[in-house]
Amino acid sequence: MGAYLLILVAVVSRVVPHPWMNFTAVGGGLLYFGAKRPLREMVWPVLALMATDFFLTVFAYHYAFHPADYLVTWAWYAGAVVLGRVLLSRKVNVTRVIAGPVLAATSFFVTSNFAVWAGSVMYPHTLAGLGVCYVAALPFYGNDLLSTTLVVGLAFGLPALAKRMAEQRAHVAQP
Repeated sequence: MGAYLLILVAVVSRVVPHPWMNFTAVGGGLLYFGAKRPLREMVWPVLALMATDFFLTVFAYHYAFHPADYLVTWAWYAGAVVLGRVLLSRKVNVTRVIAGPVLAATSFFVTSNFAVWAGSVMYPHTLAGLGVCYVAALPFYGNDLLSTTLVVGLAFGLPALAKRMAEQRAHVAQP
C-alpha cells in the first residue's frame, strides 16, 4: 500500500504549484513502486502519471495534448519502475539506494532532453545545439536528482531506521 501512496504523493507533487523546478516525488515514487510491487502492477503508476501529464498540459498549461510528444516520458516511467525492481527489490543497501536515484534522474535527463532537442526548433540540430539543450536543463536535473534521492532515501531509510530502533529496544528489554 505504501508504494501506491507514494505514487499519489508523486502525482500531487506535480499538480500542486511550487517554486522548485522539477522537485517532485516522481522518480523516487517509481523506483519505490518497482522495488515493492510486482511488475504486473506497473501499469497503475504509469497510467496515473500519464493522466497527470494530460491534466497539466490541457488544464494547467492550456496547450493542445499530443500523445506522441510524451512517448519518451511514458517509456521512462515504465523504465524507472523496472529499474526499481532490478536494483532495489531484493538486496537493498546504501550503494543501491544511492545508485537508483542517480541512474533514474540521469536517464530522465539524458533521454528527455535528447527528445526535446530532436523534436524542437528551439535548438539547432547540431552537437552544439544538443549541448546547449543539456546545459539549459541542468537546473532541472539538479532538482530532480535531489528530490529523487530524498524520496528514495526516506522511503527506504525510515523503515530501516524504525526496524533498527525496535530491535535495539527489544535487545535492551531482554534480561
